[in-house]
Amino acid sequence: MEYRSSGRQGFSSAIADDPRCIEARKLEREVQVRFTPEACIVQTPEGSVHAQPGDAIITGIAGEHWRVSRSKFPAKYRAVPPTVAGQAGTYASLPNRIVAVLMSEPFGVLLSDGVSRLTGHAGDWLVDYGDGSLGVVSGPVFASTYEIVT
Repeated sequence: MEYRSSGRQGFSSAIADDPRCIEARKLEREVQVRFTPEACIVQTPEGSVHAQPGDAIITGIAGEHWRVSRSKFPAKYRAVPPTVAGQAGTYASLPNRIVAVLMSEPFGVLLSDGVSRLTGHAGDWLVDYGDGSLGVVSGPVFASTYEIVT
């Protein structure tokens, strides 16, 4: 099954109405961030993601990379001094609420750019960030990154 990011604020009914859906909160974790000066492709564990100039390229604690669009970045991360907001450096994730479904079969996610696709496997989480974007998070990464609240 393939899920599509809407690009519109709010949770997707396809995920929020799923009886397996849980609510979780992102734990505050420090990550390294750089902002790409040009269009590029970011290789994530779940697939290739297109990044536009100004998008944040984030490196997690296990060395994995992912993209966050420049417009959505300030609502998801804050600069950790001495890093200046908007500049490369150390940022902390904000404790944002998400909804997610633990998937029992392979699935795909088409990102809101209409080009980038992520591939999920049984045991991965389909995550809805509430800002029109969806993601795929492996079980171990989900367990160390999120706190289930319901």
